[in-house]
Amino acid sequence: MNQVAGKEEQQSEPEEMDTREDENTMIDGKMLENGDIAMKTEPNPLVNGREGGSLTSNLEEPMDEDEARSEATFAYTVNISRLKDTALSQPTFVRNLPWKIMCMPRTSPNQERPVTKNLGFFLQCNAESDSSSWSCNASAELRLINHQEPERTFRRKIQHLFYSKENDWGFSHFVSWTDLLDPEKGYIKDDAITLEVKVSADAPHGVSWDSKKHTGYVGLKNQGATCYMNSLLQTLFFTNKLRKAVYLMPTESDDTTKSVAFALQRVFYELQFSDKPVGTKKLTKSFGWDTLDSFMQHDVQELCRVLLDNVESKMKATVVEGTIPRLFEGKTISYVECKHVKYMSSRVEAFYDIQLNVKGKKNIHESFKDYVAIEVLDGDNKYDAGENGLQEAEKGVWFNSFPSVLHLQLMRFQYDPLTDTNIKINDRFEFPEKLNLDSFMQTAESTPASYTLHAVLVHSGDNHGGHYVVYINPRGDGKWCKFDDDVVSRCTKQEAIDNNFGGHEEDISVKHCTNAYMLVYIRDSAVAEVLLPVTENDIPLSLVERLQEEKKQEAIRRKDRNEAHLYMTIQVSLEDDFNGHQGNDLLDPERSNLRTFRVKKTMTLDEAMDLLAENMKIPKEQLRPWPFNTRTNDTKRPTVLELDQEGHKTIQELADKENMWSIFLETLNGDSGLTRLPVFDKECDVLLFLKMYDPKTKRVNYCGHLYAAITTSVSELLAVLNERAGFPSDTRLILYEEVKPNFLERLENYELPLEKLFDELMDGDIIVFQKDDPQMDCYDLPTAKDYFRDLYYRVEVTFCDKTVPSDPGFTLDLSQRMNYNEMARAVAQKLNTDPFLLQFFKTQSCRDGPGNPLKCAYEGVLRDLLACFKPRQQKKLYYQKLSIKIDELENKKPFKCTFVNHKLKEEKELVLYPNKDGTVKSLLKEAESHVEWSENGSRKLRLLEIMSNKISSVQREYVLLESFNSAANKSYRIEEIPRDELELSNEEMLVHVAHFQKEVFSTFGTPFLLKIKHVSTDSRYDVVGCTLLLPQSAKQLEKRL
Repeated sequence: MNQVAGKEEQQSEPEEMDTREDENTMIDGKMLENGDIAMKTEPNPLVNGREGGSLTSNLEEPMDEDEARSEATFAYTVNISRLKDTALSQPTFVRNLPWKIMCMPRTSPNQERPVTKNLGFFLQCNAESDSSSWSCNASAELRLINHQEPERTFRRKIQHLFYSKENDWGFSHFVSWTDLLDPEKGYIKDDAITLEVKVSADAPHGVSWDSKKHTGYVGLKNQGATCYMNSLLQTLFFTNKLRKAVYLMPTESDDTTKSVAFALQRVFYELQFSDKPVGTKKLTKSFGWDTLDSFMQHDVQELCRVLLDNVESKMKATVVEGTIPRLFEGKTISYVECKHVKYMSSRVEAFYDIQLNVKGKKNIHESFKDYVAIEVLDGDNKYDAGENGLQEAEKGVWFNSFPSVLHLQLMRFQYDPLTDTNIKINDRFEFPEKLNLDSFMQTAESTPASYTLHAVLVHSGDNHGGHYVVYINPRGDGKWCKFDDDVVSRCTKQEAIDNNFGGHEEDISVKHCTNAYMLVYIRDSAVAEVLLPVTENDIPLSLVERLQEEKKQEAIRRKDRNEAHLYMTIQVSLEDDFNGHQGNDLLDPERSNLRTFRVKKTMTLDEAMDLLAENMKIPKEQLRPWPFNTRTNDTKRPTVLELDQEGHKTIQELADKENMWSIFLETLNGDSGLTRLPVFDKECDVLLFLKMYDPKTKRVNYCGHLYAAITTSVSELLAVLNERAGFPSDTRLILYEEVKPNFLERLENYELPLEKLFDELMDGDIIVFQKDDPQMDCYDLPTAKDYFRDLYYRVEVTFCDKTVPSDPGFTLDLSQRMNYNEMARAVAQKLNTDPFLLQFFKTQSCRDGPGNPLKCAYEGVLRDLLACFKPRQQKKLYYQKLSIKIDELENKKPFKCTFVNHKLKEEKELVLYPNKDGTVKSLLKEAESHVEWSENGSRKLRLLEIMSNKISSVQREYVLLESFNSAANKSYRIEEIPRDELELSNEEMLVHVAHFQKEVFSTFGTPFLLKIKHVSTDSRYDVVGCTLLLPQSAKQLEKRL
């Protein structure tokens, strides 16, 4: 809570509100300390308009400063006797947003005390905007000017994220009305008070902030949780020498969707030349991230290393090879030096970044001292100096060389063993603008290790999440910019450096838990080289052309998307498209490669016919469109369209406002000898399509179409049908009308006219005919009616091999009425195997993958197995080939285990099939045919139960397999018993040996059995009363251990 100097002032200080949580402050109308209340106040439109001018006047002249400035101080004088309601000052622009002082008299009813009157004092931002997407984070100091003693001006601070629903913030009880009017307080002069605000604001989001105009740079769009990546990319982009090298990487032959190098080139190029924020979706896609990954925060240090490693690999064998190590690589010397003998061990290691401890450290120099601090190795931790034995020693690190660009990772995120969670350390940690590291070098380099701060990567929030921004000094001249995703703004050195030390809990002007987590320094001797200007001439012309062509294509696609509502598609089917179709109606549009034409919705039918004639190279008079119409029985058939009467109509009208108009385009047969299509009278004629069914091949053949008068009898058409089918003219035929799927109606009386023979004669009706063969009953599907009924139940099923990951499988056209044996025979025929050597698995209902195995005695049909699939979903089942017949397998129990050889290496996974009522002995008997015996081995096996990398038991041969229970961390291992372990004496035993790291429960590796023998305690190999029996040599035991 802000205190005003002076005893008298403190005694009369009013009950006050603050937005700081550490002073028990609550927001949005909740009670605060001393009963004060924070609230959002709406201005009185009368005061804001007509009355405002007579009440008040601005002290300052109209400002001609840059409206994009980050901070400003402005004042507002109010005639106190006339202040009856809300009053607003004239706007002052900061960050291109209008800011106003808002004040009003306020009363605070209190049951314990009489009603008090106070002055409400608020800062308002962008209140007249109609937008609801804008926001602006700002801190401000609200002041009530003391005219008698300016140093005793009453001040209070706020920090707030202003947005459309909370566009003003301040104090409902800034000062009591009594103190305000008290002449001795010095606030009132000539019946007026002066309110003053000093506001400092970040660049706003959600408004037309032109980063390029205000800073010369552009930001990066946030995909959801990619602000940490955006900060890193901006840092790498402003490492100009790296950017120049990235442009020179050869990416001409790269897959543009998977190449990280090309995606980075694209981002850098757009950051350099674009006027708007740059997207990163193509870059994250090249990482292999899906949409969900973009909403998850990854580790910045890891991302930096992955990016630099990828770039370094891409630069090999090119003109820019070695750029990454020349820029970022430094070297350390790790050493161990004995204190009492002349012995020292050291090694040189390269680094691209340095991790510095923050906990308990005040600044960078203390962290570097901690980094090179000497560790004394003594007592139980003595150093093994080879021939010199165990020695007291000193272990430490010296820096051998520092890089041109120094990346410092501040370890603010650490594991806390007390809470068993990761935490963020928000302690104050200072870092200078100028840094000298000469004192940490083993020997001085040719140039001083003096650095200038180039970038400060900042995190606001806790370990579970937050927001990342970066402050960069692009030219190394002390002029800083803040890069906050898509918004870039100028900022002060204090904002970039001092405000990010951390530990600002008491300073309301700094966001809580905001501090630096990564620093980038550039060596003073390398500044000119690292920050050299990068111009368009430094970018290969081929890369520029590729990127510009990509932009051009994207602009075309964007234009097409924007204009898509103006266009529609004409889908054209020709008679050739009907040939070979074996289903209902005339074709399956989803499986047919039909011609499509993209046309404007306002195009007329006449114009469309001209377009089709031009593209088909056929005269217009030899074309006739028949639009496909969906009937009430869900069939799609061509219907008549009169060109003379409807030629003026638009395609959209004819398509009933659908986005696709499907038509059958009739063309003149070249063998007809005609020059134009015959006339079709829609009142007297009907368009019929013909199909011929052959029961021998179980196939349907398309036989063209014809015009027929509705008074024509079927008998008059028989000769035409025979001719189309290639039959003798006197061949007896059976005719059906294809009404709808699984419904063919036989036409009996051939002497009746078509209009009476058909229940409802329409254009597009289909006649299916076949020979009237007296021997047709010998066929599987003797009639067309049988064929179409079978067709109705047919389904395409994809069978995938369960043992092959991501197997695309093969597809069979099967009947849903098939039983298990019929399905197995069909699949076995495709695989050329015995159907009894196949096992089938259902698909899991929750995800794509094999589920439970299918019993060979399954009594259902194929339709039951596919019931979980949606109508248009791919139907999928899984299978695996067997070495034994399926009926035998179902009486056995699959048993997964691992076999290891006598060296405990070369693991081999086994799947054995012992009988369900079998024992360990029967299991081992079956395993004998699957293992490789060692030379001169015992040729006898044993079964070990392994849990968490430890041997829990050696299973006896008489144990029933059905007694085994499965667990996530349990497995079984089969191994050959060494000859010397076949029989153990009373003094011998097998010890279970496991590997552990630090803690005994942290086991790893392959456990094993070790034979030991109890002997006298004075033996050379005595180990707690036991002697190790070494089969060959101690070195072999070391290898096993």
